[in-house]
Amino acid sequence: MRFTRPRDLAAVAIIAALLSHLLLRLTYDTLPPLPLLAGSTLFVVAVVEVVFAFSLRARIHRRAGARPVQPLTAARAVALAKASSVLGALMFGAWTGVLVFVIPVRDSFPAASNDLVAAVVGMISAVALTAAALWLEHCCRTPDESSGNE
Repeated sequence: MRFTRPRDLAAVAIIAALLSHLLLRLTYDTLPPLPLLAGSTLFVVAVVEVVFAFSLRARIHRRAGARPVQPLTAARAVALAKASSVLGALMFGAWTGVLVFVIPVRDSFPAASNDLVAAVVGMISAVALTAAALWLEHCCRTPDESSGNE
């Protein structure tokens, strides 16, 4: 299994941004305002993944008092990390598309100012999720046997 490449995440984000921007251009006047904290659930998932990553890293590196990691647990953690990083990139792109659309029309639509804040919260949460997922994926790497470190 390969580790996640930044260019793959960038491609997902760009496509999502273009599609969400296009969708908003076609339907924005019929949509309800976005909830202010709509994207914040991604931040909660990011925090959980960071905590899991530190725990898993200690176990993989066999630190004192840490239980060994079952191979299936590590494989599931990598799958979670890969899925979360793609989700984070996808949502970053989507929220970026919202932001790019909302900035110029915030004077024309009353809900656009609120949607601007929601887009910023969503973008920050999506970046946090992507970073946490990449950290979790990094923590699932086995220690280098030849170096003798940790």
